[in-house]
Formats: sequence, C-alpha cells, structure tokens
Amino acid sequence: MTRHGMTRQGRIGRRHFLKTATAAAFGTPMLIGSSAFGANPPSERLTMGFIGVGKMGHGHLCRIVNRPDVQILAICDVQESKRQTAGEVVRGNYSKRAEYKNSYKGPDLCNDFRELIARDDIDAVLIGTPDHWHAIPAIQAAESGKDIYCEKPLSLTIREGRAMVDAVRRYGRVFQTGSQQRSSREFRFACEMVRSGRIGKLLTIGVSVGGPSQDCYLPEEPVPKGVDWNMWLGPAPWRPYNSILCPPPSFTGYPLWRSYRDYSGGGMTDWGAHHFDIAKWALGMDGSGPVEIYPPDGKDVKLLTYKYANGVTMTHGNGGRGVLFTGTEGKVEVARGFLRTYPDSLMQTPTGPNEVHLYESPGHHDDWFRSIRTRQKPICDVEIGCRSVSVCHLGNLAYWLNRPLRWDPAKEQFIGDPEANRWLDRPKREPWTLLS
Repeated sequence: MTRHGMTRQGRIGRRHFLKTATAAAFGTPMLIGSSAFGANPPSERLTMGFIGVGKMGHGHLCRIVNRPDVQILAICDVQESKRQTAGEVVRGNYSKRAEYKNSYKGPDLCNDFRELIARDDIDAVLIGTPDHWHAIPAIQAAESGKDIYCEKPLSLTIREGRAMVDAVRRYGRVFQTGSQQRSSREFRFACEMVRSGRIGKLLTIGVSVGGPSQDCYLPEEPVPKGVDWNMWLGPAPWRPYNSILCPPPSFTGYPLWRSYRDYSGGGMTDWGAHHFDIAKWALGMDGSGPVEIYPPDGKDVKLLTYKYANGVTMTHGNGGRGVLFTGTEGKVEVARGFLRTYPDSLMQTPTGPNEVHLYESPGHHDDWFRSIRTRQKPICDVEIGCRSVSVCHLGNLAYWLNRPLRWDPAKEQFIGDPEANRWLDRPKREPWTLLS
C-alpha cells in the first residue's frame, strides 16, 4: 500500500483509463458502469490537488473534502498559512472517516504548483488562484494528463483563453470553468424562455456588473513571513509587496487584487464572467461573440454597447439586477435567486416539449466529476469560459482605449486595428510562458 491507501496497480489502472479516454470520446457518451468504481474503493476514487486555497479555493475544498468519491492528495499555495489551514481541513475531515484512519496521513503541501502537477497519482486539479495565474497551471495540468476545474474569469487575456482551449483539446482533458450560474435553475429557465421565443424576437440585453480594472500604484510594505511574493506575482510585472494584493488569511472580504489590471479585469471580468456568460447562453453564442463594441461617449452612446451580427445589442448596465432580456413581446430579468418576467404569465409554464431544453447540470462540482467519468464536456467547458471572458475583455479594451472597436469573433482579432490587437495578450515576466 502507498501512504494514500491505494495499491500502485489499482491507481495505474484508473489513471490509465482517464488518461487514454481522449477528446474523441467527447462526441459520444461513454458511460462507465458502477463496477468500474464500486462503492468508492481507494483504487477508484478520483484523486485531486488544489492550486490556490484563498477565498474561493478554500470554499471549493471545504465542499469537495466531504465527497466519498474524491480523495485530496496535495495542496499548493504561495502563503504557508493558507496551505497549512487547508491541510488541517482535509486532515480533520479524513481522520473521522473509517476508510482513511489507517492509511491516510494528510495531504502533501507545497509552494510551487509544478510539484503538484508533476505527480502521477493525481487525476484532477482545481485552480483557485488570482486571474493572472490561471492559464499557465491549467495548460501544464492539461499537458500532464490531468482534468481541470478553473475558477472564473477563465483568463487574464483573450489569447491566454485560446491557449487554454487549445491545450485542453490537444490532450483530451475535461475542463470545467467556475461560472456556476449555468448550473442554477433560474438562469437555465431564463435562457430557455429567451431561446424558445417566449419574449418574441430578442432585441436588447442589459448586464449589470462592475467596471474595468486600473493601474496599480500601491505603496511598498514588508513581505510577511511565509509569503512567496515572487511566486505570487509569477508572470505579472514586478512590483513591491502590498497586503491589499496578497492579504492574510484573516481577511475575508472582496479580493481587492481584482481592481488592478496586471492581475484581473475588475468587476467586468469578475461578475461579468457570470452575467455576460448567461447573456451569451441565451443568445446561443457559445462559439462566437459580438462584432462591434462602443464605449460611452457622453452623447449618443450612454452605456458601453456590444452589437451582434444578428442585430441584438447588449449594454454594460441595465438599471436593474443581473441580466435583463428585452424582446418584442416581453422581458425576462434574472439574477441569483431571482427571476421575473414581464408579463408575469411568461414564467408560469415550465419549458414545454417543443421548446428549447438546455443542458441541465446536477450541480457544478457534480457535473465536473460526472464528466470526468463519462469523458463528456461539462456544462461550462473551456471553450465556453474562453468566449465568455472574451466578451468581458472586449468591453475593458473599449473602455481603456476609449474608442469603438470592430471584432472578428471567428479569427478572434480586431479588424484593422493593430493597437487594439496588441492588447490581446500581455508580456510575461521571465521565466514564465504559456508553453511548459
């Protein structure tokens, strides 16, 4: 037996199956009988590593640690205190469970995600790092044959998102983006109503989220003990430590690094990766995007406006909550735990047999784990995450450049605009690159 309570032969059998079930299986359901995994024997549990266990990563860990079909083997974070706290959560949980008492000594802890990814006894990773640290670990995890759950927004730049899609497809991995609203009934039902024509022809969409990120001018502070600041920065430009960017574990508020351009896209990519994603789902545009983006000009254009080839316009801001769809015969407004239609009668009837039925997720984590076993795409596959965050990035670029932009969603390039195209990606600090 190994320290994790499974024989090498059993682990290799399960790992070989997951590694060799490649992208070709995504087109056809490949259901695995219960005998393949039994009643969660040690050799058949999915094994996981966590990269980043701050606010979101820790929250995911606290839910997944209770699953009998998953075993957490390793935890990585650049803050020693955070990875130790997460390790104690796992040890405390598993020490009370009979299946681990005599075989499991707790997860391994590390500072460098590459140590975790290099392990051949880990099936899947969950990436809960700041946005500028999503693409590189995700690509390396795909290359090493691991399935991936990555927090939203998917990427810091448009080209990073495409590189993540390419790697996931090349190595046949299952990838779930953390835009979990697709796994909620109210959002699915709202999109089914729009797609089924209950509000008539869709005319406009209003999306209510925060604004773009900004440059960072925070003052230097001493680096706390146990914090690898150089590793926290990673591919981002060098700057001195500040606790607003890398707060202590006692901080439980909104992650303020999201406000700064080197690490995130602000509210546009934070909540935008949720609400613009729902707008795109209702549009049926999971593989495309807008063709024009106009920033507010104080005259004719009051709000940031996207135009789609089908004539629909979408604005950043709707005077309400969440996402507001307006059609020729009614409206649908949806947010978390909230659904309203105008008139009220539109929402009184369930989606009918002849209407559009969208993918129904059993829950965002459940959907990912099920997809790992069936090798089907999950509800928020990497391509969906890429296209959704692209909408957010396009809006930010229109704000930053302060002029209209024309976009080719097929080529993922700006039309006749070399300056805007230079913003499709950012330089990365050595030695970091999108290639492992």
